[in-house]
Amino acid sequence: MKQVLIIGESGLFREYLGAKLQSFGLEVMFALNGLDGSSKMRTELPDLVIMDHMLTRKSSMDVLVDKQNDRNTAPIPVIMIASKVDKRHVVQMASSNVKKILSKPIKMDVLFKSIEELTGKEISMDQTPAILEAHFNEDILFIEAAQGLNTEKIELLRYKLRELLNLYDVDNPRILIMMSSIEVQENTGRKFIRMLDIITENAQPNKHMIQVLTGSDEIKKELKRSPEYTSIKIADNLATAMDSLLGIKPDTFAHEDVVEEKLLRATGQKKEGQETVQMRFDSEHVSEDDVSKSIFKSKAVVAVVDDDMIIRELVKTVFSETSWDLRTFQNGKEFLIAEKDTEFDLVFLDLLMPEIDGFQVLAYLKKQNKKLPVIVFSALSQKETIQKAISFGIKSYMIKPLVPEKLQKKAIEILSSTF
Repeated sequence: MKQVLIIGESGLFREYLGAKLQSFGLEVMFALNGLDGSSKMRTELPDLVIMDHMLTRKSSMDVLVDKQNDRNTAPIPVIMIASKVDKRHVVQMASSNVKKILSKPIKMDVLFKSIEELTGKEISMDQTPAILEAHFNEDILFIEAAQGLNTEKIELLRYKLRELLNLYDVDNPRILIMMSSIEVQENTGRKFIRMLDIITENAQPNKHMIQVLTGSDEIKKELKRSPEYTSIKIADNLATAMDSLLGIKPDTFAHEDVVEEKLLRATGQKKEGQETVQMRFDSEHVSEDDVSKSIFKSKAVVAVVDDDMIIRELVKTVFSETSWDLRTFQNGKEFLIAEKDTEFDLVFLDLLMPEIDGFQVLAYLKKQNKKLPVIVFSALSQKETIQKAISFGIKSYMIKPLVPEKLQKKAIEILSSTF
């Protein structure tokens, strides 16, 4: 039986990858840090090493030096997982028999195909095209599914949910499952029920706290014929779903106090030492403080689009210690001109601006099918305004006046856990 050594400091990542590889008939060993990994590589002589680039106790580059200096371990192939790799290290990695360098977020088909090639073990996966995302908009957990349902991503969802609940210190979340443009196949119903099993086992056992937004007759039928899930409510549009989930009547305006309490209320500080599971098979492996430092040192290109100079200066001040390329724009028109020639990693966007406002910017990005992560700033707190903004796929809606700590928290969340 082929042996695989996984060296990484994310417990959830090790647990997920280990279970998957064992299901494929591979023997899996784990190392918790670089020192542990170097030792186990010498004693166990695995057929393949999957190693995170960021390790403690001993760096990944030092582990590779140890590996190359030992004639027994030198031939072992390595898959390196990294956010970014210094160009100076690439040559050293190649000389240490690093066969693949996979950038984060990892795409599961690339990862498992690499393992298949290097172990000679056939790995079969669900090839159904699917988009599956999970994120908190403060105290509400949004789970979004589109195109189809993929078994691999559904199984990974359990780890993402556990990470999110710990990350935001939420024990009893309200959950909105948004299913759009689902292509129904023979086993779609079975996969949907499996997804509900994972959600109720790992996030919210109380079905009354779960709402499903879908126009699919097949999904509706599947819920109705599943006795354990008949109490889950179904909605055909976002407004109805949010009304039901939040307990707000359709003719009630969600003014700022309601928004803060019902929709945008902060859930407290993140715990220390948390790990981040990426839905595209990517996982942070360091403490929350280190995750923040890593993101702030990244070369992210960030746009701040707001006609209020004070807001622009506030955002620049909040992120002044980062390595980000912060670019400010006074209105949507200026931003859209720049966007044609620039790949932005994150956009802070005001809704009310002259010439071209925030809604027009969102509409343009949606029409062009551009998946830019957007955090909306607005003094508008009416429920209908929030729902309209959410319908464009924004990552967060923040009510002015802005709180620096929340700005940092939201930026870290989006840049570290995009799936």
